Amino acid sequence: QVQLVESGGGLVQPGGSLRLSCAASGFTFSSYHMTWYRQAPGKERELVAFITRTGDSTTYADSVKGRFTISRDNAKNTMYLQMNSLKPEDTAVYYCNAVRTTNIYWGQGTQVTVSS
Repeated sequence: QVQLVESGGGLVQPGGSLRLSCAASGFTFSSYHMTWYRQAPGKERELVAFITRTGDSTTYADSVKGRFTISRDNAKNTMYLQMNSLKPEDTAVYYCNAVRTTNIYWGQGTQVTVSS
């Protein structure tokens, strides 16, 4: 059974940090490109960061460049998102996504709230 399970979300003050994790099971994690998306209330889901299956290339949304870092550990079947200098506008549900050709998997999401 394919599973993507996000964790690490929570409430943090502006300027703080969080590290999200996405644990994968039921498929060959190292064969899939991985992406973090987020969706704020009343807004469309948007791409936050992307990493290739080998981890040799990454892409970020302009809004998070220099603050967020995506990484993966294929030996642990896990992807990460280190989020620093968090802003209230980063508040959203964060989802992980796995893609390989026509196979697309989504996690259930983890809430990140940035507020004082």
